[in-house]
Amino acid sequence: MRLFTTGCTGFIGHGLVPALEAAGHQLILATRHPDRARRLSSKAQVVVADTSQPGPWQAHVATAEGVINLAGEPIAEKRWTAEYKKLLQDSRLATTRNLVEAIAAAADPGPQVLISGSAVGYYGTSDAGEFSEVSACGADFLAHLCQAWEEATQRAQHRCRVVMLRIGIVLGPDGGALGKMLPVFRLGVGGPVGSGRQWMSWIHRTDLCRLIVAALVDPAFRGACNAVAPNPVTMGEMAAALGRIMGRPSLLPVPAPLLQALLGDGAMVVLKGQKVRSDLLKERGFHFAYPRLPEALEDIVRASP
Repeated sequence: MRLFTTGCTGFIGHGLVPALEAAGHQLILATRHPDRARRLSSKAQVVVADTSQPGPWQAHVATAEGVINLAGEPIAEKRWTAEYKKLLQDSRLATTRNLVEAIAAAADPGPQVLISGSAVGYYGTSDAGEFSEVSACGADFLAHLCQAWEEATQRAQHRCRVVMLRIGIVLGPDGGALGKMLPVFRLGVGGPVGSGRQWMSWIHRTDLCRLIVAALVDPAFRGACNAVAPNPVTMGEMAAALGRIMGRPSLLPVPAPLLQALLGDGAMVVLKGQKVRSDLLKERGFHFAYPRLPEALEDIVRASP
């Protein structure tokens, strides 16, 4: 399948691009970072574009059989100032609207499937609740952002099959939340973030990539799908497991006030959480390579630089 992609030069893309090519797909990588894209793949077609703006790049969408949209500025790496909140919104909503516009304008047959990112932040945060794909949207900024992102994505439904992946915390050796924690644990000063009681609904990057590959070709994937492993854990359980695997202590929590001072409202992403299950993946019989956290962490620690 010929695929037009956005946001595939980041942390997820480092696993996804090789997985897509191994599955026989031909890639068009739309990116503001062409050198990064060419390091990822020597075979992909690289289109230099700011996809949050309309432009000539949209013509390439019409040549594709499928579209993967993972564009978006990182959620939890900066303070949520009014300016950064606008950037979080524009990087997701504007790109998605531009993609949907290009899909709508494509001559037949045009793209047959759109797989677009969202996040488990759609459900808001809770220490006690449990959420599935049919649960209601939350009421905070991130929940409203995910809701608007999905509404923009759903406008492509009249032209193609649409899959919205509500992605949990993605674990891998070279980025994401765990990538930041590994060096700290190696120094022997690691521990849970905040209270440690908040839920982590997680997925190994390998399994997320396998899920995207499967959703491209399986018509049973449609609408919202929680991209999470079947065994969520608390932050405290994650820190303890990581400490055991690395042979390091995991007793020194990162204080919530410190994170809030650094990230402001953005600290909510790691200080609060939600327990999310994926009923759709269970129904589809999706096989996780890493269904439990200890096995996932062992693989990641082995592969970490």
